[in-house]
Order: sequence, then structure tokens, then C-alpha cells
Amino acid sequence: MHLNKNLVFLGMMGSGKSSIGNLISKKLNIPFIDIDNLIVENAGMSISEIFEKKGEDYFRNLEEKITLKNLKKIKNVVSLGGGGFINAKIRKEVISNHFSFWLNWDESTLIKRIKNSKKRPLAFKLSDQEIRALIKDRSKIYSEAEFKINCNKLTKTEIVRKIIKIYECN
Repeated sequence: MHLNKNLVFLGMMGSGKSSIGNLISKKLNIPFIDIDNLIVENAGMSISEIFEKKGEDYFRNLEEKITLKNLKKIKNVVSLGGGGFINAKIRKEVISNHFSFWLNWDESTLIKRIKNSKKRPLAFKLSDQEIRALIKDRSKIYSEAEFKINCNKLTKTEIVRKIIKIYECN
């Protein structure tokens, strides 16, 4: 039954996957899983520290292991990290067995949210042009999500309402 499927949120860093996912989890009264938080918990250090001390490859391997393990659970709201859906194994699992929601925003909104954020090691030292290129590259992959939510001009409440409506109608 579809109600056992997870609701999986994906999109660029700064797109609101954690905050929207948390709100949806509360509204639907089902557990919330934040993959980035689990990675931090597992590694015992922040994502920035993982990138700095262990490197991106280490981070991506840990991300894959933790994400695939948690996607085996049923009826949860799952917030992927910004790069999680880029991983082919994670993407295949999400597309095949879960409801996937791409939280899509215009470039300028995302740039404002992620530029110079020490919490976002991949984008911290990038120029606006480099961030735009990253958004463009990732958007091609994010577009494989089952549902695309254009978040521009919507409040958090409206985004949540829209997602719940889609979920309940499927």
C-alpha cells in the first residue's frame, strides 16, 4: 500500500528539505529522518569537519550507507542531503520505492541562502557563477524526482499543504 512508502525530499542545499520535511512529519504524524543529521551523529563531527578532515569521498560513502539503510524503513519523511540524490544507488532506490519531492527554487534564492555558509562546505568558496553551474548540473538529476514543487512565491505552509495534498491523492 502506498501509505507505507517514505516521502523523500531532495533538492539543493538551502532548499528547505529539513524544515519542510519536519513540518510534514508533524502534520502527518509520521517519523522524520534527516540524513545529514545522521551523518553528523555517526561521524561525531560536522559536515564541514568531515569534508575538511576526511574528504568528500569519505562523506559520500557514509552518506550512501546511511541513506540506503534508512530508506529500508517504511512510512517516514526523509530529508536527503543536497548531493544524496546525485548518487545513482540512492536515486534508483528513491525513484523505485518512495514518493520523491524536489523542492525547487530559483537560482537567486538558493545563492542567497547558501553563499558563504560555513555549514555548506561544497559551496562555501564558490562564486555566484559556480553556484549557478552546480544548481544547473544538479537540477538535471533532481528533475527525475516523481514530484517537482516550485517553491518560489509559496510560504512554508503553502508548500507543506501542496505536498500533503499530492501525497494523499496518490
